[in-house]
Amino acid sequence: MKIRGRNFKFKQIICLFLYYSFARYLPKSVSFWGIGKQVRYFCVKNIFLKCGKNVNVERGALFGSGLDIIIGDNSSIGINAVVPSNIIIGDNVMMGPNCYVLEKNHAFSRIDIPMIEQDYEEKKQTIIGDDVWIGRQVLMTPGRIIKKGTIIAAGTILCKNFDEYSVVGGNPSKLIRNRKNG
Repeated sequence: MKIRGRNFKFKQIICLFLYYSFARYLPKSVSFWGIGKQVRYFCVKNIFLKCGKNVNVERGALFGSGLDIIIGDNSSIGINAVVPSNIIIGDNVMMGPNCYVLEKNHAFSRIDIPMIEQDYEEKKQTIIGDDVWIGRQVLMTPGRIIKKGTIIAAGTILCKNFDEYSVVGGNPSKLIRNRKNG
């Protein structure tokens, strides 16, 4: 079935409906014997392009249609997090609450017309590597590549890419230290 130029399978449509009408409002994953976690996992494994084992999509998370999301084993999308529908998330990724991943920016290159009339830049894909910890309320600009073993401190505005095993924080984001070097 095609909706707005996208190919959906019937099962995806049902699971999207269940997720956005019911499952995303269930209690957080550690409450009530993990029922919310189990129901949300059932939905997303039938929506996402690839969904690993033991994935945790927390209460209130938004991911658009989710059709192109790839998420690895033991990874999570935090409470009230907003991620684009084409993000790639590796294995063993922890994401804190209220994270926001942008997929595009407003265009502003022309000065002869107002910015509001310039539409958007092209969408960019965010890729999060394995063994990454993303703290609470992190904002990522479009197209970030977060490499293996990286820690992003709470409240960071992530506006550039860093090497593997970096500890990053601040606004704008800066390298605090590299985990390999102690």
